[in-house]
Amino acid sequence: MPVIRDRIASQPASHWLSNFNQSTIRSEVSGYVGAANAAGQIPVLTVYGITNRDCGGASSGGAPDLTQYQTWISNLAGGLGNRTVVIILEPDSIALQTCLSGADLAARNQALHTAVRTLKSGNPSSKIYLDAGHSTWNSAAEQARRLIAAGIADADGFYTNVSNFNPTSGEASYGRSIISSLSAQGVSGKRQVIDTSRNGGASGDWCGDDNTDRRIGRYPTVATGDDNIDGYLWVKPPGEADGCRYAAGSFQPDLAYSLASSATNPPSPSPSNPSSSPSSSPSSSPSGSPSASPSASQPTGACSATFRVTGSWQGGFQGEVTVTAGTAALSGWSVSWPLSAGQTITQAWNGTLSATGSTVTVRNVSWNGALAPRATAQFGFLANGAATTPTLTCAAA
Repeated sequence: MPVIRDRIASQPASHWLSNFNQSTIRSEVSGYVGAANAAGQIPVLTVYGITNRDCGGASSGGAPDLTQYQTWISNLAGGLGNRTVVIILEPDSIALQTCLSGADLAARNQALHTAVRTLKSGNPSSKIYLDAGHSTWNSAAEQARRLIAAGIADADGFYTNVSNFNPTSGEASYGRSIISSLSAQGVSGKRQVIDTSRNGGASGDWCGDDNTDRRIGRYPTVATGDDNIDGYLWVKPPGEADGCRYAAGSFQPDLAYSLASSATNPPSPSPSNPSSSPSSSPSSSPSGSPSASPSASQPTGACSATFRVTGSWQGGFQGEVTVTAGTAALSGWSVSWPLSAGQTITQAWNGTLSATGSTVTVRNVSWNGALAPRATAQFGFLANGAATTPTLTCAAA
């Protein structure tokens, strides 16, 4: 659908790290950050794996306990590289605390503070922002108190309006009040990030799965013109459901079309925009099912590959392929498959794309070719045509 392609799929959105998997998180982060670095862009990661996230709501899940959470964070930090990366740390973890006892709250604050320090240690160039809810939730003074308890002194700032619909002007005013409250308590120099992915229309009712008055807001940029605001970012990928009418984290083309149909076209890409690598990823719950069954490659012994559809709309889809090494290490890999009638690939990331007739091949790039036995790498692509389940062939390169 051209509207979705031109006004949503073309724009940078945060890559969500919401699946708690100790063995793959480092390679997932390294591959994504490496692709953004190679393109000269700024990667944006939303870390969403803390214990008892969403207080057991529609987006529940995360680490089984905080000890395992810190191990996961350490593994994640190992993939951050050494260039600038923006980290949106644990949405709702500070603004939403109603399910936590006093002891649980103290443990969460300590876990968040430790996570900030671990991530900064892994990459001192990272920009880390903590949860500040939104302008119609907690008071600015209360939110500032909570941010201090969670270790904002060691972070770069805070974010607001994630997965919400409040106007940018109100969020900016709220942010100024938080900054003032922080300064009054001895914490200065903190800045704000605002999620503008869905705040261009009606606000109010949080769960917008069935609300057709929503619109995408400002297109993503770090050129905000406001000294207090580091970026207007698309943290919640437009078109992903909130968990009311549809499963949390599932991509719904009707929602995406409703958000984009009356929006203006985006500006031309510029260096002030964050990473232009497509990055939609299930943002709410690991239980969101892909829209097509995964397919496996024909075994060659050296490696295997599986495919899943991560988003689809009328006339196009987004796919993701996971390459897994066999029992021996790989120095490089390639994955080939025949396109179905009417399919064309328009963009690929984390791999080098080539085509011979109707057969396409994706080869590793410099940072994700070397795989230890049983290790994995991922690449993704956008395609025109109907989503189908291809037969993949993986080979050592």
